[in-house]
Amino acid sequence: MIKEVLDVMTGLVRDGMNMLCVTHEMSFPREVADEVVFMDQGSIVERAEPEAFFSSPQPQRAREFLNTLLH
Repeated sequence: MIKEVLDVMTGLVRDGMNMLCVTHEMSFPREVADEVVFMDQGSIVERAEPEAFFSSPQPQRAREFLNTLLH
């Protein structure tokens, strides 16, 4: 069911809808987001464009999170 929901959301984004999405499905924001806001314990840790966030996250906490999910 996750894929179907993400497909609908992707279509809405491509049609011009703005949305805020909280997810651990990291391929989704990488594909459709204009901006990634990474939060930890209720605080913003990093705010960046998807390419910058996924290729070289600055805070150690963001690097650890991505390393856990993507490897």
